[in-house]
Amino acid sequence: MAYSAEVLSRARARLAMAKEDRESENREHLQQAYARVPRLQEIDRKLRATMALAAQAAFTQGADPAELLEQARRENLLLQQERAELEALYFEEGYLDDSPICENCGGSGYVGSTMCECLRELCRQEQKKELTFLNVGRESFDQFRLDYYPDREDPKLGVNIRAVMEKTYQTCRRYAQNFSDKSSNLLFSGDTGLGKTFLSACIARTVADNGYSVMYESAGHLFGNLERAKFNGDEQARKDADRYLACDLLIVDDLGTEMPGQFTTAALYSLLNDRLLSGKSTIISTNLTIEEFEKRYSRQIASRLRGSYVRVPFLGEDIRVLKNR
Repeated sequence: MAYSAEVLSRARARLAMAKEDRESENREHLQQAYARVPRLQEIDRKLRATMALAAQAAFTQGADPAELLEQARRENLLLQQERAELEALYFEEGYLDDSPICENCGGSGYVGSTMCECLRELCRQEQKKELTFLNVGRESFDQFRLDYYPDREDPKLGVNIRAVMEKTYQTCRRYAQNFSDKSSNLLFSGDTGLGKTFLSACIARTVADNGYSVMYESAGHLFGNLERAKFNGDEQARKDADRYLACDLLIVDDLGTEMPGQFTTAALYSLLNDRLLSGKSTIISTNLTIEEFEKRYSRQIASRLRGSYVRVPFLGEDIRVLKNR
């Protein structure tokens, strides 16, 4: 799962802050406990002494190391027992618990070279924040309503509209729930107002919830960023352009509504081709047919969509119009 440098940086900063807060709270509780029950401080000092004694036992000449270790062990157990009794008598449960923010990694975020689940969860949270910034709201598959799609035959295609949309819905839901680094590319095609953006957002949120990095962009904003990154030296646009290539799932909404031109065609070809070569999944939603893609962009782009994308059809009437009736 490839998180962007910004997401990882924010997650690490949150973990470091949480670690420092926990350690600060532990130190404060301990000092308050010492002030209230001075015997605790004396016990802790003696516990450190018994551990030092145990460490020195192996290097002490003229004495039996095993006997010294056993003596240290007995003293340590008695001191721990007394400390536990004082804790139970004077403080609420957990008040003097000095465990780290994460038992697995101690708050470092990594177990060896593997990212710990505590840091991974913070990355997921930061990833979902990015989706909010990109205008992906709280859309969920449970909100999808098939009753907006007429239970009748499409006059052009000769298929039942609601049956097609039920299959489309199930395809999108399974794709999101089972997403992996081997997932296919999808092409959402159909007229305006049929739910392409809604189901794209549902997929984005579900995939991000499962810990994958997702970029969700309108076509106009995406090509604007790519153009600023290439010609204006815009640093934020350059970072976004890098993330378009690196993210686990890129969703391009409303392709075909952006201003056409040579740069757009070249940038689209490069983006699609690079993601195909790197095995990264992409979802494109559009009002265009494959034939219209060929006319608007190029034969090469249309060929890649035909050969490397699974078409997901959207049929029916404009839902926004239906809602306003």
